[in-house]
Amino acid sequence: MAGQETLGQRIRALRIRQGVSQAQLAFPELSDSYISLIESDKRVPAPSVIELLAAKLNCSATYLISGVSEEVVDDLRVTLDYAEIALQNGAAAEARARFADVLASTDAVALPELLAQARWGHALALEAAGELEDAIEELRRLTQETSAEADLEQWARVHVALSRCLRERGDISASVEVAEEALRKLLASGAEATDGAVHLGASLLAAYIERGDLVRARQLAEQLIERAERIGSPKARMAAYWEAAYVAEVRGDYEEGMALAERALPLLGALDDARSLSRLRIVYAGLLLRARPDQAERARELLVRTREGINSSAAGEIDVALCLIELARAETALGRPAEAVDLAHEALDLLGDAPRRASAMALTVLGEAYVRLGRTEDAIEVLTRAAACMEEMESTREAAQAWFDLAELLGETGAADGPRLGAYRRALACVGL
Repeated sequence: MAGQETLGQRIRALRIRQGVSQAQLAFPELSDSYISLIESDKRVPAPSVIELLAAKLNCSATYLISGVSEEVVDDLRVTLDYAEIALQNGAAAEARARFADVLASTDAVALPELLAQARWGHALALEAAGELEDAIEELRRLTQETSAEADLEQWARVHVALSRCLRERGDISASVEVAEEALRKLLASGAEATDGAVHLGASLLAAYIERGDLVRARQLAEQLIERAERIGSPKARMAAYWEAAYVAEVRGDYEEGMALAERALPLLGALDDARSLSRLRIVYAGLLLRARPDQAERARELLVRTREGINSSAAGEIDVALCLIELARAETALGRPAEAVDLAHEALDLLGDAPRRASAMALTVLGEAYVRLGRTEDAIEVLTRAAACMEEMESTREAAQAWFDLAELLGETGAADGPRLGAYRRALACVGL
């Protein structure tokens, strides 16, 4: 197994195998006594010295440091490259398997940078495959082992991913806690004007919205835009405009939301990030449906194109499901609730039985379609499930709306006062009344 020998032992073994003395290996740059200290592991040579010794011993510096041959390192790197291409192309299961191959290699343990790359990719592949529990477990380990001092941007990316996965699972309090603590540490280190700070702020903002904390969300959105425009980076500005558009949508200011989304779209296109571009198109189409119902067909066409291209990106099951949900909403708006029912069921089948925010959204859209079809009992059943799911996941704002909509539906159908009043009480409880 690689790594059982020390650096000094490897240098000594190679020197003896090649019939070279310590003095010959040292000449002319080093002393033979220094070579002796290195071989006995009493001195740790600088990287430049390791490169020098590797050249003299006809091997790679990587082999001297890790004990892993260049051929094995090349094979592992090829596997990693293949895994990352698979992830970018939306083949989450294939990417997960290839990253796992690298992680299972005993040689990878001796290659910390390569191992860290594989673990990060594996976590993203788990998320894309919809395996949120495993992704969260992997990301929690990475947050403990990644240092902001060593690589601030990667440290921020890991915390953003963890907060996002917790939010998708419906654990809003934990999502807020992760993003708040990470952002606090980053700002305390003086790294306010960085992409990492903006992306952490955007993740925190999304969690605030899910929790129903709209005042703090709006304040943070304004701060993010100011910070991003000061930084000037397209990536930071895109993230800030995107999340601010989400805040505007939740507040019911759909026109402002569309204006912000339209500022984000060209920036995202310039970054060549197919997955995020698909997500923003879905958000934009949803805003279009709410702000301009007369343009529902335009929104539907955008969603159809997005759905066609989404499998060529690193889109995971949740991304595909969100596209299907908005498509169902568009079909309902266009007077085709039966098609909406099929799309909502397709999204629910994709998401599985685990409680997720996207599942609650799909149930809500399904309930709306059932109402249009006159299937009142079915509508009441799925809207009750949606409201209970949102309440359980701490999505208080959406839960309150779902309970309120259910109470209104019960009133329209002439249901008994008990269930209707109960739904109103649950709506009030969700907003703390």
